[in-house]
Formats: sequence, C-alpha cells, structure tokens
Amino acid sequence: MAPHLVFVRDFPMSIPKRSFIVLATFFLSVLLYVDRVCISAAKGPISTDLELSETQMGWVFSAFALGYALLQTPSGWLADRLGPRRVLAMIVATWSVFTGLTAFASNLTSMMIVRFLFGAGEAGAFPGMSRAVYAWIPMNERGLVQGINFSGSRIGAAVTLPLISLLITGIGWRPTFLVLMVVGFVWSILWFLFFRDDPIDAGWLSHQERDFIVTNRQSRITKQDAFTASELTSKKSLFNSIVGSKTVWALCGQYFASNFVFFFGLTWFFPQLVNRYGLSGLEASLFAAIPMLFGAIGNWTAGWWVDRLYKSNQWKLSRRLPAMTGFFFATVGILGSAYATTPLTSSLWFSLCIFGADMTISPSWSTCVDIGKSNSGVVSGTMNMAGNIGSFVTSLAFPYLLAWTGSPLPFFYVAAALNLAAIALWMAIEPTVALEAAK
Repeated sequence: MAPHLVFVRDFPMSIPKRSFIVLATFFLSVLLYVDRVCISAAKGPISTDLELSETQMGWVFSAFALGYALLQTPSGWLADRLGPRRVLAMIVATWSVFTGLTAFASNLTSMMIVRFLFGAGEAGAFPGMSRAVYAWIPMNERGLVQGINFSGSRIGAAVTLPLISLLITGIGWRPTFLVLMVVGFVWSILWFLFFRDDPIDAGWLSHQERDFIVTNRQSRITKQDAFTASELTSKKSLFNSIVGSKTVWALCGQYFASNFVFFFGLTWFFPQLVNRYGLSGLEASLFAAIPMLFGAIGNWTAGWWVDRLYKSNQWKLSRRLPAMTGFFFATVGILGSAYATTPLTSSLWFSLCIFGADMTISPSWSTCVDIGKSNSGVVSGTMNMAGNIGSFVTSLAFPYLLAWTGSPLPFFYVAAALNLAAIALWMAIEPTVALEAAK
C-alpha cells in the first residue's frame, strides 16, 4: 500500500516525509497571521502615539489589504515560473523587513506606506503554498492539507492576540515588530535550505513515496484538457483562459465575500469589543481569539469533508457542498453577533461566523489547484486578489458606515448579504473543468 499523509495500518511507526512540508507551510501560515494581526492588537498604543483617529486607522488597515491584493496575481505567476522554494523564501524575508520597519513609522503617511509594502511582501505566500501543494500533495489529500495550512493562520491569529497584547504591554509596540522580523528571517533561511520545488529533486525522500506523489498529484485528467503545457505557458493564452473562465470569476466573487467577513475579525472585531463593551485590551483579546480558534476547526472540518466526498467519487460536490454550508453558517453567525448583548455572546456568534467562513477556504483553494494545475499559483493568486479587495473594503466600510449611520448594524447586514450571494456563486463553479479547457 502506498504511503498516506495520515497513519495507516501498513505504516504504523512511520510518517510520510511530505508531512514535514505540510508542517513547514502550516508554520508559515501561523507566521503570516502573527505578523498581520499584530497591528490590530497594537491599535491602541499606535493610534495614541501617532495621534490617529478611527477612520485613519481604517486607512492603515486598508493599506495592507490593498498592497496584499494588488500583488497576488503577479506573485502567483512568479511562484509558478520560479518555483515556491525561491519565491517563498524571498517573500518571507521581504515582508519581515517591512514588519520591522513598522516600528519606525512616525505618522499616518509613513505607517500607510510601510503597511502597504508589508502587504505587498506577503502577497505571494498562499499562492506559493498552493503551487507547493500541487507539486507535493496527492489529489485525495489536497482538501485536508489546504485545511491544515489555513488553520495555521487562524491559530496564529488566536494565539497572537493575547500574547502580542502582553508583549506590547511589556516591551512596547515598536520592539514587538522587530522581534517578529527576526522570526521571519529564520523561517526563510530554513525553507530555502531544505525545500525542493519538485519531490523528484528531494534526496531525503524515499523512492516509494516519490513515485506515489508523482503518480497521484492529479490522478483525474478530464477529457476537456486539450491545451498543451507549452501553449498555456504563453502569458496571452493564460490571461485569456483566466478571463474567459466563469469558474475563476465565481471563485473571485465568493472569496471577496469570505474575506470581507474574515478581515473584520482580524481588524475591527477586537477594537469594537473594547468600545462596545468597555473592555481592557487583554480582555478583548481573549474574546477576539475565540473565533480564530473556531476558524481553525472550520478549516479542519471542511478539509476532511472535501477529501471524504472526493474519495466517494463526488469531485464537484466535494468542493461545492462544504463551501455553501460554510457561507450559510457565516450568514447566521454574523447576524447573531450583530444583536449580541454581551462580549461572550458576541464572541460565540462571531465564532460561528468565522467557523463557516473558514469552511469555504479549503474547497476554494483546492478548486484553484484543480483547475490551475501547474498554473495554480497564478489562479489562486487571482482569487486571493479579489478576496483581499474584500479585505480592503472591509477596513474602510466598518468605520465609515459607523460614522455615517451611528450604528454598526449596516455593516453586518452587508456582510450577511454577501455571504448569501456567495452560496449562489458556488453553483457556477466547475472544479472538474481544467483551466486549459475553460473558454
């Protein structure tokens, strides 16, 4: 029996070595969101030191999201062409530099510039991981691996909020960003030393496992796969394939909705708990961390469900059903949180929302790998660009809607409507039709 990602009866004492690749990308996902959510935990002292208003902090949050969104597709294309080994090492080192430079921001303009460049530096992380998943992970393990990777970001955010709050209290917000910079440099060096773009080049991998990976990376090739790899390598044909694919457009639309909800959890959920219920920073960080843990559970749940449905020969349903179920939960949760009367009930309702929103992640990225194959970096980057335009809109929509209406409710209504629209969009997504054949 071929080796699997999890323990199996024939290999009770061994772990497939591709599991270490998954562990590395999991920790990358943790680091990605530790660095990202730190700005939310540090909002209080930053806005005080730099004399920034709520709407100005909204622009600081949105500067990251804009930089992150704009560089998604180019960095995904770069990962496809240069390979995730060099690209991910370069990306982590770059964003770590701008994490450190955040400590030297002195006003709104400098903070927006450094956060924009930080976002641009982070942009290729998940598309690069997606390309690594295509090369290293067999089809029937893809959903779980995507779920594990994205759960790292949620665990990172959950752990960060209270720990970063304590660290900021102990050493200040500026030294905290410098500490995170050093951690990023360490990951970048280790990844470059040990990872290889293709398992064929990994001398530390057994022949048996190498052959199993190569044979099962994309076990089902659809009859519509008419274009050759050389034809799709052309920038023009690749661009035309993406623009002409209704699946890519639908993926972008539903991911906009998913990120619109989730980025609120990374940015404004924490400070609005402080303002709404009169909590201290540490108290609010604990309530804000709970939804992130539920997000990790949502990733694991959907990842398991995606693979289980796929193994029962329901490829299309394995992507659609978990995502549509997730958006339903997100709709219910965001509305429940809007009308909560205590910080605990607000946190629990929002936990249901994030659990549902994160159920959409594994099927979304698995579909990008399904239809993109060796171009999965640029396809997932395109989807993630659209999603982070949603993040950009969220950063500004919440403070401005609050200022215009005097109530947070309009924002929650908009989020609920986007989630419902995303359910319908999934009916237009065809994961079994490769991008080469999509016109």
